[in-house]
Amino acid sequence: MILDDETARITASVLLQINAIKLKPENPFTWASGWQSPIYCDNRILLSYPEHRKFVAEALAHQTEALYGTPDLIVGVATGAIGVGLLTAEILGVPFAYVRPKPKEHGRQNQIEGRAEAGQRTVVIEDLISTGMSSLRAIDALRAADLDVRGMLGIFTYGFDKSVQAFKDANLQVHTLSNYDHLIAMAESRGYIKSEQLRTLRDWRTSPQTWKP
Repeated sequence: MILDDETARITASVLLQINAIKLKPENPFTWASGWQSPIYCDNRILLSYPEHRKFVAEALAHQTEALYGTPDLIVGVATGAIGVGLLTAEILGVPFAYVRPKPKEHGRQNQIEGRAEAGQRTVVIEDLISTGMSSLRAIDALRAADLDVRGMLGIFTYGFDKSVQAFKDANLQVHTLSNYDHLIAMAESRGYIKSEQLRTLRDWRTSPQTWKP
């Protein structure tokens, strides 16, 4: 869910400006899942732009407080959300930890890194939400550690029906700064794509798992 249309538009503009999101309708990417996609999103590059990362972290911090008050703990989902999650925690003045996709295979075999205690009111930060499966694996690990997960905030979501239903089934409240609809609208208005490319991007969003260029 998007809480603020203006923040959504600015976030989409920022991601396009720094090439965190690449649009190639005629020469699509192949995701790890095997899906063909005219869009690729890598929000890690945001950390290389001080002004833009500050905007995103402040927006995440503001939305965290608006939704949940000041939590006891911010947790970033590894690896993409570690940096922006830490910045968000710093603004809020609260502890930070991060959660791996699975426990380490050596040492203490931690899945949660940092001090996290049962019962802590926890807000999870994610950089990108696609199918939602990696996000939910992180949530499962935090809940298994008896953390009080209040919700998840992300930078960007594709808004796939699969992820929306998965979060609903997991009883997880999820909000993002921007989403796919705001992104492609901004891309067209700023001249990143043409009208015929916009149709391709909308067609892909309807059925990404079966779409072919």
